[in-house]
Amino acid sequence: MSELIVIAFDDETTGFEMRAELVKMQKDYLIEMEDAVVVTREGEDDIKLHQAVNLTAAGAVGGGFWGSLIGLVFLNPLLGAAVGAGAGALAGRFTDIGINDDFMREVGHSLQPGGSAVFVLVRKMTADKVLDRLEHFHHKGRVLQTSLSKADEEKLREALSGQNPPAVPDAS
Repeated sequence: MSELIVIAFDDETTGFEMRAELVKMQKDYLIEMEDAVVVTREGEDDIKLHQAVNLTAAGAVGGGFWGSLIGLVFLNPLLGAAVGAGAGALAGRFTDIGINDDFMREVGHSLQPGGSAVFVLVRKMTADKVLDRLEHFHHKGRVLQTSLSKADEEKLREALSGQNPPAVPDAS
């Protein structure tokens, strides 16, 4: 089961930096993400979603390829490519995978203008190594929402605040 994590920042740049770090960790097999989106709030009602994958463009490319192929069969590859690209772009525009866009916009309204939030849908991760790699973000972010257990959420909050967990007294 996937876990949702939402972390807010006071500026836009840090949100994009965190997503880039998460992508690096995915390449190092420390985390497996289904979706990672940066939401920015430039003004009062100006909420923007910065998806990792542009589904409209991907749909247009795929549709153009298949349209050209079908167009070759019917001896009009240019018309087929145009129709296929248009249909693919339209399908990509209305496809929503991962985190619900309406939910992200709703949470985006709670950000201060100029702020950002990173929405991450995590399939699995090596939590201790991921938290160590997020050391650069100490004192910069705050956890808005998660579906993690209370203990794991608290570890994430501590990591972002730059605090070390309290030491366990020695029982000797």
